[in-house]
Amino acid sequence: MPDLLLELFSEEIPARMQRKAAEDLKSLVTNALVEAGLPYEGAKAFATPRRLALHVAGVPAGSAATRDERKGPRVGAPEKAVEGFLRGAGLASIDEAQIQSDPKKGDFYVAVIEKPGRSAIDIIADFMPGILRGFPWPKSMRWGTTSTRWVRPLHSIVASFGPETEEPEVVPFEFDGIRSGKTTRGHRFLADEAFDVRRFDDYAMGLEKHKVVLDADRRKDIILNDAKDQALALGLELVEDPGLLEEVAGLVEWPVVLTGSFDEDFLAIPDECIQLTIRANQKCFVLKNPSSGRLANRFVLTSNTIAEDGGKLIVAGNEKVIRARLSDARFFWDTDLKTKLSDNLPKLGEVKFHEKLGSVGERVKRLMALAAELAPVVGADEAKAKRAAELAKADLVSQMVFEFPELQGLMGRYYASAQGEDASVAIAIEEHYKPQGPSDSVPTDPVAVAVALAEKLDLLAGFWAIDEKPTGSKDPYALRRAALGVIRIVLENNLRLRLGAALRSALELQSADVSDPSTIVSDLLAFLGDRLKVHLRDEGARHDLIDAVFALEGQDDLLMVVRRVEALGTFISSDDGTNLLAGYKRAVNILKAEEKKDGAPVTGKPHADHLQEQAEIDLAAAIDTARADAADAVGAENFEGAMEALSRLRAPVDRFFDDILVNAGDQALRLNRLQLLAEIRDATHVVADFSKVAG
Repeated sequence: MPDLLLELFSEEIPARMQRKAAEDLKSLVTNALVEAGLPYEGAKAFATPRRLALHVAGVPAGSAATRDERKGPRVGAPEKAVEGFLRGAGLASIDEAQIQSDPKKGDFYVAVIEKPGRSAIDIIADFMPGILRGFPWPKSMRWGTTSTRWVRPLHSIVASFGPETEEPEVVPFEFDGIRSGKTTRGHRFLADEAFDVRRFDDYAMGLEKHKVVLDADRRKDIILNDAKDQALALGLELVEDPGLLEEVAGLVEWPVVLTGSFDEDFLAIPDECIQLTIRANQKCFVLKNPSSGRLANRFVLTSNTIAEDGGKLIVAGNEKVIRARLSDARFFWDTDLKTKLSDNLPKLGEVKFHEKLGSVGERVKRLMALAAELAPVVGADEAKAKRAAELAKADLVSQMVFEFPELQGLMGRYYASAQGEDASVAIAIEEHYKPQGPSDSVPTDPVAVAVALAEKLDLLAGFWAIDEKPTGSKDPYALRRAALGVIRIVLENNLRLRLGAALRSALELQSADVSDPSTIVSDLLAFLGDRLKVHLRDEGARHDLIDAVFALEGQDDLLMVVRRVEALGTFISSDDGTNLLAGYKRAVNILKAEEKKDGAPVTGKPHADHLQEQAEIDLAAAIDTARADAADAVGAENFEGAMEALSRLRAPVDRFFDDILVNAGDQALRLNRLQLLAEIRDATHVVADFSKVAG
């Protein structure tokens, strides 16, 4: 079957846009093919700095003819209905419609719409200009005198279609005065001559001969492997950076890896500052000494050309820029070290956190109070937690963080350590932002845990207080991330924390006027509960078991919630649990039916005098024992023991339903047995709401 080859050749496309643009081209073209009745076998998109390309394999030579019958109004219908039918069917007059009869509905009009098949080339030529006009670039530009927009000036379009055994044809269309053809160009510097292509195989080979590696992933592999080899030759290791690798692969069509160096004196700057300076300014990788783990005074750059001097001039140019940038970084580092972190605190009062929540300085005072309150709960020294919270934001006004905001917290740790602060305080300054994503680590030092929890609880309480909650997919203040951070810190550190009390304290510290704190705390607990459900589901827990535990009141101790869910899961998967759940469901269903019939809920305890059969006598005794034992176990936080206590209900419940007629003719006896069923329901609710459990 024929293949389609497209290439859009332009000036340099920004690296960050290339991969998505290639996928957008693939999606738009293949969707248009399918909608036109041209299913395909496979498609792959490519991007380099100067071109987007698409290869679609196994496209039919043409679309099949179609015949569609569209039912219209009845004969004699109002004129407006007939006119609408004609417009929708594309008929010039009602004479072009057929009349069909229905024994029940009478005669009605039918439009028979027949569409002949079309060649794939004509179909593609029709839809391509529209795809290019509406292409979803994040940013685009106009050039010359035309109104057409593209990411950068477009130079040529390749569009060929045909089977392997024949000479492919050019798909004829025009966009912005550029007619499609079969000619492209090679590398801008190394092989800039034009050459003709026929189909994908010779296109890819032709580009390779003209010094263009079409596949971005292959360019990444070349850069990564060559960089590792050159680092190894120097006795060093490459510090891998997937984001930078993706970006650099989008800057070159023919990657050439070179190494350079900088003065060893710059190694006095923290490694992270060196790496970020070199990465941000020159898109270069850094190398480290495997024996010390510290950075070496070498870097790796990726050139887009093969230089006659072996790259010496290119390396020298990069070294010159890096030297200047590292000089700036060293100046920032030396200047910041001369100022104590505590001396930065007055400046935080001038930095606005949020117009309704005050300055960063005001927020620091809230964090100090909250961290001090949380310290005993998490096993931290109160004075250290308070000190860490006081200094946690002090690096925000340092010169290094002003230049590189990504280093906030980290630079605070460096400055605190250099200025003699306690090690736990320094660690907390860096780690109080953690975790910043699902793959990020959580703080484990107690002081860091206290400040990190204070940071996130203050954030949640503050924005809830001013009614700035996440809505739908919008979460501008990353409150979902903050909630997940609280959950992970609590669970991964096995903390016993009553979140309701902690949130209430955080809310009381807010400067915003809070009219109904109880409602806000309840809403926040529900929000955290929803985040916990997502977290537990990601960990493999059943959503119905999570709901069964959360249905109970006062579930704000996340560690206990998780342990209860785990114990419930183990119990439900056992034979005793499965059978007791079935008995519970049967009891509840009977209760619902009878309560609906009676128009009132079943209340009260069963009377011992009305227990006549041995099965109901045994069940009543078993319920009393199991409920008391389960309650004691829950009180001792022994959830496995609580489940074991409930498991002893299985046999008496089974016998009860085998031997006892609940709806006895004697109304007193019937009520007593219904009350016994209610006792089954209430006994299980000591552990979880079994009505939420599937099965």
